[in-house]
Amino acid sequence: MKKPFLKLAKLTSFGAFSNKVIGPFTPHLNVVYGENEAGKTTLASFVGGVLFGWEDARGNKNTYKPTSAERAGSLFFAEQETEHDGLSSDEVELSRIKNADGLQGDASLIADIDKDTFQTMFFLTSDELRSLRNTNDVTAKLLTAGSGTENSPAQVLEDIKNRLREYTSTSSSAERSLVRLASEQAELRSEIAVAGEEADRFRQHFRELYNLEPEREKLSKRLEQLNVRIEALNACRARVEKLDDEKNRVLREHSGVKEKLASVQAVSHTDVTALSNLSEEEDRSIRNHLEELAAEETRAQHSAEVAKDAYLNAKAAHEALTEGSDVQEAEASKQRKRTLQAALSIAIPVVFLACGLPLLFMGQENANLSLLATGLALIGFAAVFALVAFVLFVKPNKEENNQETLIQESYAEVLQEEKRFQVYTEELAACKSRIAAYLQSVGLQGAEGSLSQARNLLDDAKEVRTNTKLAEQRKLEYQARLHALEETLATLSLQRTQALKDAALEEDATTVSIAAEIARNVQARQELYERNKEVNRRYGELKQELSQAVSDRDFDELKLQYQQLRTRSRDYAQEYAKLLLAKAMVETAIAAWESKSQPEVYKQAGRFLSLMTDGKWIKVSMEDGKNLLVTDATRTSRSPLHLSLGTCQQLYLSLRIALLLTADNVGRAVPILADDILVNFDAKRRQGAAQALAELAQKRQVILFTCHEEILDVLRAADKQVNVIRL
Repeated sequence: MKKPFLKLAKLTSFGAFSNKVIGPFTPHLNVVYGENEAGKTTLASFVGGVLFGWEDARGNKNTYKPTSAERAGSLFFAEQETEHDGLSSDEVELSRIKNADGLQGDASLIADIDKDTFQTMFFLTSDELRSLRNTNDVTAKLLTAGSGTENSPAQVLEDIKNRLREYTSTSSSAERSLVRLASEQAELRSEIAVAGEEADRFRQHFRELYNLEPEREKLSKRLEQLNVRIEALNACRARVEKLDDEKNRVLREHSGVKEKLASVQAVSHTDVTALSNLSEEEDRSIRNHLEELAAEETRAQHSAEVAKDAYLNAKAAHEALTEGSDVQEAEASKQRKRTLQAALSIAIPVVFLACGLPLLFMGQENANLSLLATGLALIGFAAVFALVAFVLFVKPNKEENNQETLIQESYAEVLQEEKRFQVYTEELAACKSRIAAYLQSVGLQGAEGSLSQARNLLDDAKEVRTNTKLAEQRKLEYQARLHALEETLATLSLQRTQALKDAALEEDATTVSIAAEIARNVQARQELYERNKEVNRRYGELKQELSQAVSDRDFDELKLQYQQLRTRSRDYAQEYAKLLLAKAMVETAIAAWESKSQPEVYKQAGRFLSLMTDGKWIKVSMEDGKNLLVTDATRTSRSPLHLSLGTCQQLYLSLRIALLLTADNVGRAVPILADDILVNFDAKRRQGAAQALAELAQKRQVILFTCHEEILDVLRAADKQVNVIRL
């Protein structure tokens, strides 16, 4: 499985650094080397700050916050197989600017570790090693980090046992002893039983008196509040009545002014209103043009009437010519004559043909020339007669032609007069159209084409213009007064709303509702007064009676003590049960942890301690699950309290490395930061510690900060592939 590791650190703004990129780091052992004040501790603090938040400024502690910028930066993580430097597509960036914004990026990289565990196991400084005095506490802290609990399980179990012993102790100094509390309760019960009946009566009276005291105070306070409330409501009602009267007066005046304004704003007909803006020159010009149009319309109408009369006369003459009795009889005679001619022209040739054709056929058949000649003669007569009849039929009649000519001339005259009448009618219509168009163009469409009506509209508009000037001044006066009245109404409404608000009433409250509220409060005050009077009377009776029982006050104190003991006993019993349950759970957890992780941790810690001390100290173990023991080469065991400071520091480092190797599921992507932790080791033990760190670096990323060249040489000797970054 691929494991991510820190590859690059970009200090955008942190301490003295600005846009500084440090790296690349390898997934194993890295040494950041530089002189004092080169920024090694700054870089170490930066890594922890990005992952778990910037430190808050407390006292004079350096939190690396720039003077004129926010702390900001990024950490770039890559997988172990990535060999090239610089940014790549498989890198993961974690960044931070403000703590409130949180960590930006894939936070799952640090999901398996918290800040306390990081501070305990992954971030170690020389100052922390130098300050170590109680290695047992440090070991407990490390074991807690490895087991995932806040405190050492062994310490927690010991604390639970100590607290349980206090609950079962018979000593009088044991404050939480259930045995002592039970004894004290028995004694108190005996004392209480002696004066039970008498004290019972006084106790009941005392309780009643005790309950009456807050009720008296509550009633008095409530009465005072009601008095203040009633006074405020009365003042509010008076204020609202005054404001409402003033508002009604203003509304009446407002209504009167509004009616006057409406009267001066009354508008005449729409067309007249449109003409009211005409100037005197425009009015005069329109009137002159209307006179011209009237003359033109009169001429066109006269011509049309004359043409109409001529057309009607011609039409009457034509109808008289075509509809007379002589004409009709002549036409009938003509029709009879033509009918007779047509009949004879057909009948005679047919007779001759009927006689001639048989004779012709008989002559041809019998070869009789006489019959043949007779037949041909008859056929010839038929043809000649038909020709003569046709000529006579189509020959024109002179009398008939004269009559037809008169009718045609009369009809032509009718058409001529009709055409003339149409022309003058069209001219009249065109004149009316021009008049209507002109009236439309000057806003006189309401006259509907009538010139006289147009003159009336102009007269009305002139009158409107005269009246408008007079009404405009009144309109402005009324509008100004309306505006002033509306402002007064708004002010009165605001004052009324504020008065109701000050009295804690609804904005729409009326004087009737305010009066009802006053009545309710007065009624409530009267009821409270009666109740207060009754309570004071009973209070005085109880006070006088209990004043005689002052000598029995000890009994009440005994009862109070007994109740307190019972409460304490019940609470202590619950705490005792919880502690028993917690003891069982912690013992189970310790047993499970010891069977799995603890042996391996101490085994590895002993091996690393032996490596660091060149075999002088060979074993690390835990005695009775609570005391850490260290065994030397002579198989002598002792507490870390009897070790020198240097050996104690090496023991702590050994336990740290052992835990980091054992708890490999904690902080898999987080680097181990060590700031000059080998500076106080002698040369031999420094070599052993370097080898232990090199072994740890095979499984976890280690970044060690130092300003000592000799430490760098020791680490190079311990790990040939150590990655050195110079600041």
